[in-house]
Parts: sequence; structure tokens; C-alpha cells
Amino acid sequence: MAPDEYREPVPSFTFPRQTLVSLLVFAVFWEALSHLAPYLGIPPFAVPGLLKIARSIAAITPVDIVVTLARVVGALLASFVIGLALAMAMYRSEKLHNYLHPMVRILMAVPVVSWILFAVLWFPGVEFRIGFVLVVVCGPVFLIDTIDAMRGVPRELRQMMQSFRPTTYQFFVKLMLPAIVPTIFTSWKVNISLAIRVVTIAELVGAVTGIGHQLSVAQELFSVADVFAWTIVLVVLLFLLEGLLSRAEKRLLRWRP
Repeated sequence: MAPDEYREPVPSFTFPRQTLVSLLVFAVFWEALSHLAPYLGIPPFAVPGLLKIARSIAAITPVDIVVTLARVVGALLASFVIGLALAMAMYRSEKLHNYLHPMVRILMAVPVVSWILFAVLWFPGVEFRIGFVLVVVCGPVFLIDTIDAMRGVPRELRQMMQSFRPTTYQFFVKLMLPAIVPTIFTSWKVNISLAIRVVTIAELVGAVTGIGHQLSVAQELFSVADVFAWTIVLVVLLFLLEGLLSRAEKRLLRWRP
């Protein structure tokens, strides 16, 4: 039997005790605040109790969750493919890199709100607007991280690989792709969190489905409980996606200590 230090780690989801304690403390504090709100001059609707928030969560239908999740996953996959393809092209062509890299930096500097306004003014379809905003925000992150990781591969390894006269496909698949996998996972972690926030804002403008739309409805009804409920759903959705990604990362990068 192999020593313990060489055994393959088993991917698992963990929930630290400290996190549970923090959540319980916050829940107790919020419930107490909801009862003390009238005595503090705070409107009762502004600090709903946990029971009211639980009722709002129970009334949620999965349709809007599925729609938002589909938009996020679809846009992230498209962003990853576009970012990876452009990164490979820019790595192979120094001239292309010099022309595109400044433009990519400019795109990353544009605020999300500006992209949403551009999408509303440019495109008639709601789904295309949301997809455009997500791709134009997340795509550059994949591109920059990937090309920086490629340039970080040791020169000796690249020269050794070139001595075998590989094709472009072999060069990227046999050397570059395995070398940049850790960076790719890091980009996915960053972009999942970014996409969850961006899609919510994008759905506020013109969408009639999705979590962002439901948050807009809750705001119009002055329902803080519904806002809390949908916010909790977003946080849980983010944790689930990150958990799945961490599981895949542990399996593919099990060689790491």
C-alpha cells in the first residue's frame, strides 16, 4: 500500500464549523433586529424576520433559477472558447498581440453599466443583450489570464518541444494546455463570481425572466423579504457552481500537494 502522502485525495465538499457559527450568529442578530425594529424607528418591512424570509424562499419557483443558470453557464462557455482561441492566436503572432492587447485592456476598463446600456441601444433581443454583456465582461478575463499563463511556461520546455517539430495543434495540446490548466481553473473561479453579479444586473433591464427580474419585481413591491430570498438563492447558486468546479479541479490536478 502506498504511503499516506502519496494517496490520491478524495474530492469532497466541506463546510467549516466557523462558517456555520458565523451564519448562526448573523441569523440570531437579524431575528433580534426584526423584533426591535419598531422600537428603533425602523419600518417593519425593512427588516423582515427569518420566518417571513423562509416563506419567500418557499414560494420561489425553479423556472427563474434555471433561466439564470443557463444564461451564466452558456455565456461562460462561450467566453472561455473565445478567450482561449484569441489567446492562442495572440501567442503565436506577436504583431496580433501588440494590436489586440491594448484593446482588450480598454474593454476591461469599461464599466458593466456602460455595456448594459450599449446592449440595450444596439440589440433588440433580450437574450442576446444579456449574453453579449456576459461575454464582453468575462471573455477578456479568460483571454488575459490564459495568454499570461502561456508566456509563463519555461523557455526551456518550449524550446525542447519545438525541437521535435510539432504542429501548432500538438504544441498547444501537448505542452501549453497541460501547463495552463491551473490558471484556467483560477479564471473560471473569478468569472463564475463575476458572471453571477453581472447577469443579475443585466436581467434588471428588459428581462421578464430570471433572478434579476424577480429582484426588480421585489423592489417595486417594497418586499425586502423577497430580495433576501432571491439573494440567498444567488449565493447558494454561486457556492454550488464553485463546489462543482473545485471538485473537477481536485480530480484533474490531483498531482498537486
